[in-house]
Amino acid sequence: MDLGDNPNVDPGEESIIILQSLLCLLREKNILTRADIEELKYRVELRATNASDDALACCPKAAAAAAEDMRRMNSYLGQRYGGKHARHLT
Repeated sequence: MDLGDNPNVDPGEESIIILQSLLCLLREKNILTRADIEELKYRVELRATNASDDALACCPKAAAAAAEDMRRMNSYLGQRYGGKHARHLT
């Protein structure tokens, strides 16, 4: 099976699928806790909020989309694997 470049597939979507699968695997193996996922979600949302001021500048639309994806992932992982929430993220 050739898994080479497919002109019909968005490389960004490929990356998202790989990263989502990685987060699931790490959570499943308890390498990442639910609190870790919540912290990651918080950091992505913070970066989206300050997209233009960020030292690692990024497209504000992409940052907002990433924040929404992390909210969905956090919800999914929380329902699927449970675990303790972060106590606070300040």
